[in-house]
Amino acid sequence: MKNNSDYYSQRNKNNIETTNRIINEELPSFCLDYFMGIDSMTSPLTRLNYAHDLKIFFDFMCKKRYGGKKTVKEISLIDLENVTNNDIEYFLVYLSNYEYCGTEHTCNERAKARKLSSVRAMFKYFFNKGQISVNNSAKVSSPKLHEKPIIRLDGNEVFGIIDTAESGNGLTPHQRAYHEKNKIRDTAILVLFLGTGIRISELVGLNNEDINFKDNSFLVTRKGGNKTILFFDDDVAAALKRYLDYKEECDLENSGDGALFLSSQKKRITVRAVENLVQKYAKIVSPLKKISPHKLRSTYGTQLYKATGDIYVVADVLGHKDVNTTRKHYAAISEETRRSVVGKVKLRRDDED
Repeated sequence: MKNNSDYYSQRNKNNIETTNRIINEELPSFCLDYFMGIDSMTSPLTRLNYAHDLKIFFDFMCKKRYGGKKTVKEISLIDLENVTNNDIEYFLVYLSNYEYCGTEHTCNERAKARKLSSVRAMFKYFFNKGQISVNNSAKVSSPKLHEKPIIRLDGNEVFGIIDTAESGNGLTPHQRAYHEKNKIRDTAILVLFLGTGIRISELVGLNNEDINFKDNSFLVTRKGGNKTILFFDDDVAAALKRYLDYKEECDLENSGDGALFLSSQKKRITVRAVENLVQKYAKIVSPLKKISPHKLRSTYGTQLYKATGDIYVVADVLGHKDVNTTRKHYAAISEETRRSVVGKVKLRRDDED
C-alpha cells in the first residue's frame, strides 16, 4: 500500500517532468538557468505555473513584437533586455483575449496580475545576475484588483447540501442512477470539507491509514509538503466510519493504492471529480451561488471564526502562513458585530449617576 507521501511525491514528479519538458522544448534556452536558480525557493507546482505563464509571454512576443519572424526558441537575453514597459503593458491587454495551445483564453485582473508577477520574477532574476542591464518590467503597474464578494453557505444551506447528498432529492434521473452507489462517499466528502476546512488537494491526497478514530484526528499534507494533524468532531467521524464500512463491504479497502476516497473506477478520486460533485449538490440547495470546494472551506473558516473569535486559531487550522489572509476572508466586521460592541467601553464609573 502506498502512503500519503507517495501520492504527493508522484504529483510533484509529474509537475517537475512537465516543467522540464516545457523548459527544454518550448522556452528560450536561457530559461533553464532561471528555473535552476529558483529551484530551491519554489515548489514544483509554482515552477510549473511559471513555465506556463512564461510560455504565454514569449508566444506573445513572437506574434506581436516580432510579427512571427522569430520563434520562442530563438529569443535571446538581448531580446529580453530590449523589452519595453509598453511591450509588457500591451501583453496585459493581449491577455484579455488570446490563443494558447489551440484554444481561446481570457484573463481577469487576478490572472493578469499573476502572469505579470511571473514575468517580473524572471526579469528581476536576470537583472540581479547582471545578465541584462535594464528591467523595464518593474515599471509596469499591476492591474487593479477589485475585491470579490466572499461567497459561502449559510447555516441552512450547510444542512441542505448534506441532506441532498444523503437523500438525492433534486437530482436528475441520470444523476440518481449513480447516486445510490456514491451517496455515502459524497456525504463523507462534503462533511469533511464543512467540518474541517481542508483544501481539495489535501482531501484528494488522504489515505485510509491517515484517519485515526481513537482521537478523531487525521494527517494532511499542506502546501509545501508540511504534514499537519487536524481533528474532527463526531459528525465527521460518523460520516467517515460509514464510508469506510461501505468500502469494507464492497472489498475496496486496498483499491486505489490505499486512497481514502475512490472514484467509480476504484482509483483515487481526482480534483475535478470532487469539484463536480460539490457543484452538483450545491446547485440544488443554492442555485444563485457558485459553490466550489474552496467555498466550503470558506464556510468552515467563517463559522469557526464566529465560534471562537480567534483569528490565530482559524489561521492555524486552515494552514494559512499569513494571518492577514485569514483576516481578509473570515474576519470582516459586519453590521451585527459593530452593533454588538456599543456600550462595551465605559466612560463613567458604575457608581456615578
